[in-house]
Amino acid sequence: MVLLAFACVAQETVLGNQQAPGSCPYCGGTVVATVVESRRGFCCLPVCVKIMRRYSCAACSRRLVLYP
Repeated sequence: MVLLAFACVAQETVLGNQQAPGSCPYCGGTVVATVVESRRGFCCLPVCVKIMRRYSCAACSRRLVLYP
């Protein structure tokens, strides 16, 4: 019987921040858009690279979610 150990690697890198339009629905603070690059790999082989934009409040630091 052979046991395989899977080594999954996940890295996130912040590429930039910029002010987004609108205000926080909780405290009324300004909204900041953060661009994040997420890399997932399997045993040092890159499997998936995603670039995402995350929104958060600059005053209360809550993560804000957009609904379509």
